[in-house]
Amino acid sequence: MTSEPHRFARRLRRASTSAEDILWARLRGSRFHGAKFRRQVPIDRYVVDFCCHAARLIVEIDGVQHEWQAAYDDDRTRTLESAGFNVLRFANEDLRNDLEDVLRRIRAELRLPFV
Repeated sequence: MTSEPHRFARRLRRASTSAEDILWARLRGSRFHGAKFRRQVPIDRYVVDFCCHAARLIVEIDGVQHEWQAAYDDDRTRTLESAGFNVLRFANEDLRNDLEDVLRRIRAELRLPFV
C-alpha cells in the first residue's frame, strides 16, 4: 500500500513547474556529473523538489508563494538539515535567467568522488 506522502509526491511529479522541468532535464538519469538525483522525494514530513541521497543534498525551487511563507520554509530547512541534508534553495527566476550558475552551485555542494 502506498502512503499518503508517496501519493502526494507522485501528484507533484505529474504537475511539475516549468522551472522544475528545466532543472530536471539537467539532473535526471545521473547526467549531472554522475550524481543520482530523484525528484519530489518524501523526506520526514515534507516532499522535497530534488534530492541526491549519496551527497545528502536537497535542491528546492521556490516560486512566488515562498515570499509569504518564509517562516514555513525556514522550519522546513531546519528539519531537513537536522536529518543530515544540506538544502540549496533557488528562485524560479534563477533557473530561467542563469541556469549555469545554479548548476555550478549544485556541483560545488555535491562533494562526491565522481565530481
